[in-house]
Amino acid sequence: MSKVKASHILVKKHSEAKRILDELNSGADFTELAKKHSLCPSGKKGGSLGFFTHGQMVKEFERAAFSLRKGELSDVVKTQFGYHVIKRTG
Repeated sequence: MSKVKASHILVKKHSEAKRILDELNSGADFTELAKKHSLCPSGKKGGSLGFFTHGQMVKEFERAAFSLRKGELSDVVKTQFGYHVIKRTG
C-alpha cells in the first residue's frame, strides 16, 4: 500500500485524546469533534489530511495510519506535536 487517506484530531493531553476516543467509540461524529477540539489547522475541515504516502508524516503517526483499515480508529498516538486520534478514511 503506497498511500492512505486519513483524518485526525490533535490535542495537548493524553487524557483529552482518550476522552475523545471514548466519545467516538460511543458513536460521536468524528468531523464534529475534530472541528471542536483539534489544534491542527485541519480541524477546520473535520480533521481531513487527504492522501499521504510513506515519509510525509512523523513516524509514529505514519505507523498508526498505515496499520488501520478503512473506517477504523487508532488508539491514542503520541508524537512531538501532541496526542492524536486517527481515522483512516481511504
